[in-house]
Amino acid sequence: MEPNTLSVFDLSPPEKLQLVEDLWDDLAANPSDVPVHDWQKEELARRKANLTSAPSSGLSWDEVKRRIRSQYGR
Repeated sequence: MEPNTLSVFDLSPPEKLQLVEDLWDDLAANPSDVPVHDWQKEELARRKANLTSAPSSGLSWDEVKRRIRSQYGR
């Protein structure tokens, strides 16, 4: 008799979303345990330096939402 095995690919879309949320919450509980690669740190430093040197190059959260909604709806 074979054991009944389930895969994450057998889950329904709502169950998959719940699993992703649970995994994300688990990772967020200990952010220092999540590895950050050097290239990611370098990219963050580059973006921070760009924003510091040209503050007007950034967008407000309201503007970001407006652009996303105009492109994708909602």
